[in-house]
Amino acid sequence: MSEAKKQEARKIPYVAAIKEGVREVLLEQDNSFVAGEDVAGAGGVFGHYGGLLQEFGPDRVYDTPISEKAIMGLGVGASATGCRPIVDIMFIDFIGECMDEIANQMAKMRYMFGGNATLPVTIITMSGGGLSMAAQHSQCLEAWLAHLPGVKVVCPSNAYDAKGMTIAAARDDNPVFVVFNKASLGMSMEVPEGAYEVPIGKAAICREGSDLTIVAISRMVHEAMAAADQLKDLGLDVEVIDARSVQPFDTETVIKSIKKTHRALIVHEAVKFGGIGGEISAQIQEQAFDYLDAPVMRVGAPFCPVPFSPVLEEIYIPNADTIVAKVKDTLEL
Repeated sequence: MSEAKKQEARKIPYVAAIKEGVREVLLEQDNSFVAGEDVAGAGGVFGHYGGLLQEFGPDRVYDTPISEKAIMGLGVGASATGCRPIVDIMFIDFIGECMDEIANQMAKMRYMFGGNATLPVTIITMSGGGLSMAAQHSQCLEAWLAHLPGVKVVCPSNAYDAKGMTIAAARDDNPVFVVFNKASLGMSMEVPEGAYEVPIGKAAICREGSDLTIVAISRMVHEAMAAADQLKDLGLDVEVIDARSVQPFDTETVIKSIKKTHRALIVHEAVKFGGIGGEISAQIQEQAFDYLDAPVMRVGAPFCPVPFSPVLEEIYIPNADTIVAKVKDTLEL
C-alpha cells in the first residue's frame, strides 16, 4: 500500500476529527477565530480544541467570560462585520442563555437587511446523554434551532462527517450550528487528512434495504444499524438513512426510500414529543402517503428530564432494542 493510501485509511476518533476540522478552517480562513469558554487554555471541555492555541496564538483562539449571551453576541457582531468566527457553546442546554441573540438577531439579520449583511458564523456545541451529566447537560435540542428560518443545523453521527461538516459550516455564508454528540466522541473511523466537505442538507444511506426505512439522527444512526441486524433475523430488510442535516432536511432522499420500502421509522435521542421526528413524519405523510403500508413510526426519549442515575439514563435513551420493539409492535411481528 502506498504512503498516500496509508494516510487516507488512518482511523481517528470523533473528538480528534472535530479538532482537525477546526484546524483546517483556521488554516484556510485568515479572518476566522475560535472563541468560547475554556477553548484556549484547556483546549475545550472534551479536548476538541487541544493544541490550537499553541499553533495559532491567542489572537485566534481565546477564552471568553462565562456568558453564553456574550459569546453568541460576539459571533453575530464579528460575522456581520467581516470575520468568520467559530464560537463554542459548551453544551446545547445553554442556548437558552442566548436565545435572543440566536432567534432575533442571528437568524433574522440577513433577511432584515435585504441580503446586504451576511453572517458566516459557525456555532459548535455538544448534545446528548449517556455520560451521567444529568438533566441540564444532556439534552438534545436540535428541534429548537431547526424551527428558526435563517439558521442551519447539522448533527454529525461519525468522525468523517464531524470533520467534513465543520469545514462545510465554516465555508457557508449563513449561521450554522454543528451539534456534536458527547457519547460519540470516542468512536473511531477512517478520516482522510486535509480539508474536505460533507454537504449540508444531504442525507447519507448507510445501509440499503427493501422492507423498512429507518431515518436516524446523530448517535441513533449506530443504534439503527444495530437494530437493522436484529430485524434481519425477523425477515425485514432494513434501509438506514443518516439524516446528517436537520435544517435543511433532505426530504428527497427519504421520500425516495419510502417509495421503495413502504414503511418508515424515525428515531432520535431527543424527547419524542415535539422532536424533529414529528416534522419528518409529517413530510412523509404529505409526500408519500399512498406508498405507505403501515403507520409512520417514531422512537424518541420519554417526556421527562434526562436522569442522572446511570441505570435510569440507560432506560431513558433509545437504543437498538427500543427500535426493534417499536417495529415489532407496529408491524405485529
